[in-house]
Amino acid sequence: MPRGPMGHGPGAGRTVEKPADFGKTMGKLVDYCRNYIPVIIVALVLGAAGTVCQIIGPDKLKDMTNEIVKGLPAIVNGRPVMNSVDLTAVGRIAWMLVALYVGYAVLSYVQSWMMANVTQRTAQRLRESISVKINKLPLKYFDKVSYGDVLSRITNDVDAIGQTLGQSLGSLITSVTLFVGALVMMFYNNVIMTLCAIGASLLGLVLMMGIMKASQKYFVRQQAALGDVNGHVEEMYAGHLIVKAYNGEADSIRRFEKYNADLYESGWKSQFLSGLMMPLMNFVGNLGYVVVCVVGAALAMDGQIEFGVIVAFMMYIRLFTQPLSQFAQAFQNLQRCAAAAERVFGFLEEPEMAEEPAKAEFGLGGAGSEGAERGAAASMPAAQRARLLGYDAQGRPQPVRGDVEFSHVRFGYEPDKPVIHDFSASVKAGQKVAIVGPTGAGKTTMVNLLMRFYEISGGSISIDGVDTKSVPRWNVHDQFSMVLQDTWVFRGTVRENIAYSKPGVTDEQIVAACRAVGLDHYIQSLPDGYDTVLDDKSTLSAGQKQLLTIARAMVQDAPILILDEATSSVDTRTEELIQKAMDALTVGRTSFVIAHRLSTIRDADMILVMNHGDVIERGTHEELLAAGGFYADLYNSQFTLTS
Repeated sequence: MPRGPMGHGPGAGRTVEKPADFGKTMGKLVDYCRNYIPVIIVALVLGAAGTVCQIIGPDKLKDMTNEIVKGLPAIVNGRPVMNSVDLTAVGRIAWMLVALYVGYAVLSYVQSWMMANVTQRTAQRLRESISVKINKLPLKYFDKVSYGDVLSRITNDVDAIGQTLGQSLGSLITSVTLFVGALVMMFYNNVIMTLCAIGASLLGLVLMMGIMKASQKYFVRQQAALGDVNGHVEEMYAGHLIVKAYNGEADSIRRFEKYNADLYESGWKSQFLSGLMMPLMNFVGNLGYVVVCVVGAALAMDGQIEFGVIVAFMMYIRLFTQPLSQFAQAFQNLQRCAAAAERVFGFLEEPEMAEEPAKAEFGLGGAGSEGAERGAAASMPAAQRARLLGYDAQGRPQPVRGDVEFSHVRFGYEPDKPVIHDFSASVKAGQKVAIVGPTGAGKTTMVNLLMRFYEISGGSISIDGVDTKSVPRWNVHDQFSMVLQDTWVFRGTVRENIAYSKPGVTDEQIVAACRAVGLDHYIQSLPDGYDTVLDDKSTLSAGQKQLLTIARAMVQDAPILILDEATSSVDTRTEELIQKAMDALTVGRTSFVIAHRLSTIRDADMILVMNHGDVIERGTHEELLAAGGFYADLYNSQFTLTS
């Protein structure tokens, strides 16, 4: 449950998510930072020592004041008696004060510097751990968790840990030290004045707690209303054309005004109540000054205390009330830090893909990328390379033919909900296999299983007679080129995008691939040609991005090709050009084509018709039409619709 603001400063007025288990989460964070614990302890000790210097200061000011008072003129028996101020004693105390305050500043600076380094190192390690973890998670994790949520953990949550952990720990230690130290010194100087000061502070504290309790519900409402406003604005701008086309402006404005009014109502109340906190703390401090002055004056007139005690108490009352808001703010930040850490550690503890004995045996495990593992294969002993796809029994490189065998494959995203029941198919090297069927039939699932993006529940999948489970995943991925319906272009040059993760690609190969798909002329017209950087401001259309991904697949030159409705984003003329390029690309390669437009796969060597996770028909285009079954109904319905 979110918590309201406590005090002023960074983060004041912001609701804070409460972790499910504060102690357990902070224990994990401490364990994660165990290498830095000695540095943290030293930093906290330095911070506490600096605070002690700050606490001793007012007591020395008391001594200086008393020395000055001794030298002031006094009235004795009605006659003024001149005294002289002991400047030597005053100077000695002054230099001691300078040393104390310089020590406080230096120790506080060193503590802040050490904690900033520790927390940022921790944040850096967390980001690296998340980056490594992402590559170890199965794809089914991303089926249930949005990319935005993962992105939030690696940015917002890690930033929250880095920004609040160091500040919170340091502030918590110094606040506790300052509070206890000021209280001890106040009791040391005078018990009566201390009790009066505590009473005044308690009055302010009760008022502060009441305001915090009243403002909390408004901050919760403010966050909810802010979410409604942001969501509505994003939704309306994303669908701006639809809103215009359906004349939905009036309804959109009406809903926005409602959300905006809710945000205004909760916002001004929460900010008003939160704004009372600083004046209230000032009131507590000023009330303390008044109480100290009145009570101190009475005690001084009675001869129970010296004048310097009043001066010291006026400073101690500030040091005593200041930690109250600091402590509350530090605890709030720790709550926020723990909530963020809970999400990060929850992600890091997600079940990973099963360990691969072959990778461990080959010495390829750990945090390295698949590219590093692939590169290491060349330096393996021949006996180890012989267990990989693309090597013969003596460990010598040999081309992968592309024979693919599915044998009684079973799979389900959930253990009790099978998607693929009993899939078997034998594909010879160089064949073009089309997989067709209605939405949800399992077409894309079969391709994902073939590439080991998911682990099958039963049966086997083999390439050139080698079970894909017996070799590392990177070795399986190396045998495929993919062109998906959804294009992916990263920030980088055109050249880098086409040669993505493929070592040794020449400029001639890149240009040839772009010419094959008809993209070369457009790239040459760009300001920097193939060195043009593609980013958010790039002018590539959706169809051109698809052409670029097709050129990328050509450059990969893998023995097995996967096409998932690769021409869906291009016009008819471009589709014909791509189809010719694809025909040339598929020669000598085993090709799996997921097709929705059945007219594009009439020349396939085999068509697998899937429905509800099973292959219900198989054969060539002519054979399936002649059979007059499910495929014929699909094809004829599309032909009727297009004609």
